[in-house]
Amino acid sequence: MRGTPGDHPPAAGGYDAELRRHNEVMRRAAGIGLHDHVLDIGCGAGRTTRDAARTARAGSALGVDVSAPAIALARERARAEGLDNAAFEQADAQAHRFPQEHFDLVISRFGTMFFDDPGAAFTNIGRALRPDGRLVMMVWQAGELNEWDVTIRRSLAVADGPAAGAPGGPDPFSLADPSAVREILRGAGFTDVSFTDVHEEVHYGPDVAAALDWVRAFTCTSDALKRLDPAAATRALENLRAALAAHLGDDGVRFDSRAWLVTARRS
Repeated sequence: MRGTPGDHPPAAGGYDAELRRHNEVMRRAAGIGLHDHVLDIGCGAGRTTRDAARTARAGSALGVDVSAPAIALARERARAEGLDNAAFEQADAQAHRFPQEHFDLVISRFGTMFFDDPGAAFTNIGRALRPDGRLVMMVWQAGELNEWDVTIRRSLAVADGPAAGAPGGPDPFSLADPSAVREILRGAGFTDVSFTDVHEEVHYGPDVAAALDWVRAFTCTSDALKRLDPAAATRALENLRAALAAHLGDDGVRFDSRAWLVTARRS
């Protein structure tokens, strides 16, 4: 169910707040060096790119994303933070002409699951890495292992309306199978492919109203609601509101999640 919230930049704190625990896992795994040149795939509003730029003070960080509004916001935030070594481009990493053998490290926080042709995409990304350069990316494990996905699907599956399951469009779980991902990466010229289980919560907002607004902005949630008639859509939203309320704690609405931290090297 989960992708980025359509073609709109995240609300203040939205996507970064949702994944703040995952950010720490990514930061530690990336091990960015002072002189590294870093490429961030699917950077969104640029939080992970800016973090990389702050660490690689004598290097650089380039964030790319297909969303023009997100890139505009990323540039604005980098300027406000005085990060002269952070740059952003609106680009499709599957086909963009990156400088060859330029980057020491490619990172991605849930930004690599939506390629039309993953083999071609990772081959293109691999060309941008210097020999022995590293890939560190986070992708979702299977949907049934992610409480947030199960809950949202059940809430939207109104019995007397059209099925909300298996919507068309991008699949956020397309890289959930380690054996398939290992084959893709090896075919794209990567070696030493490894997977680490990441078991952290996602945070959907400080209260139920904010969480409902956030979840409704998910592309697949919006698409599922559009397929329902008005009465069924109203029932689905009430189901979703109740499910979010059931996950409200002292620090907001949280759901269990499972992801893979995938690391590899360019051979």
